[in-house]
Amino acid sequence: MNKPVPVISLEHSHRLDLRSPDLDALLNRIAEGASDRERERTLPFPEIDLIRKARLGALRLPATAGGGSSIRELFEIVIRLGEADANVAHILRNHFSVVERLVRRPQTDQHREWQKAVADGAIIGLAATELETPKVGDVRPNTTLTPDGDDYLLNGTKYYSTGTLYSDYVLVRTADSAGANAATLIPVNREGIELIDDWDGLGQRLTATGTTHFRNVRVKRQEVVFDAPDAGYGIPYANTFAQLFLTAINAGIARAILRDATALVQSRKRTFYFAPAEAPIDDPLLQQTVGQIASGAFAAETVVLAAAEALDIATDAFDAGDVGAAEAAHRAALLSAKAKIVADEFAIRGGSLLFDVGGASATKKVTNFDRHWRNARTLSSHNPTTYKARSIGQYEISGTPLPAKGFF
Repeated sequence: MNKPVPVISLEHSHRLDLRSPDLDALLNRIAEGASDRERERTLPFPEIDLIRKARLGALRLPATAGGGSSIRELFEIVIRLGEADANVAHILRNHFSVVERLVRRPQTDQHREWQKAVADGAIIGLAATELETPKVGDVRPNTTLTPDGDDYLLNGTKYYSTGTLYSDYVLVRTADSAGANAATLIPVNREGIELIDDWDGLGQRLTATGTTHFRNVRVKRQEVVFDAPDAGYGIPYANTFAQLFLTAINAGIARAILRDATALVQSRKRTFYFAPAEAPIDDPLLQQTVGQIASGAFAAETVVLAAAEALDIATDAFDAGDVGAAEAAHRAALLSAKAKIVADEFAIRGGSLLFDVGGASATKKVTNFDRHWRNARTLSSHNPTTYKARSIGQYEISGTPLPAKGFF
């Protein structure tokens, strides 16, 4: 039987304490059964509902709207959530990205309605990617907004709709009849929306990263936000937050690997014939391996939080209209790209080292230890590190700025 979880209060100016017993209880509850859910493919609807009731998704709203957390503070929680359940953490990635772009600083009555929904616990999904191969640098969606009276009809098919199956709203990337790119934020239960759980990746199996169909979905004009240099997806380096979020999950996976490796060595009764110590806990080779895993987890978390601090500086500069905002945004993107290379490597390597402290018995399906490597490898494959490293190298050698659009 599931234990009751206290509701985290985010009322008014109250900020969630990273050391709050309520937060610990929530994360512990999410961690319970995470391995079994992943192995048996049990979708985490109850766990997302706990997050909804706790209003964890409101953390980045202004304090007056029930939030008040900095980006660094949020990412500290994301890392812990990734340690508890990498799937649940990934489900929330698009929610926080949309909040960052459209909801945190409302400009209209419609934006204020979205903010109130998030403050009340609503979760937002995303439908942005399409399977058709675009030209390099072309980000114009094939999903369309067609005028219909004062409003629009939305038509198209999206893939990689991570988290949308669990969400109350979905942000859809689209274009109007003139080819202008836009985003619309609408309820997922609106007529004409079909969510399909057809994601079959080797990792992150419970994120519902599948297909979404939009068939003559009615969209109000005020629900559409067109790209602009100072709004939504038109802002340079608007994707840095989302990219760092994935890296933070891998940092959380690195922590989970350390947790499981330590527990595995502590619980082992048998050892190898040629082991240098009778008891596994006294084996210097196993101690060394756990030490490597621990160091990698520390490095991964450290670089993520350093990049998050840079993102806080860039966000504050943008909000204030600072003349140095563009430079700060580039620095945040650069540090986030570097953090990805470091954190991904340590998470993937740690997922392999875990088996070096357990032997063949650690590969049994019941342990499900392979999920750590599979999940880290899957997350890392979102925008491969090779592209990041190449852009970083170009910058270091020639001063070439990172791409301002796409996955930076």
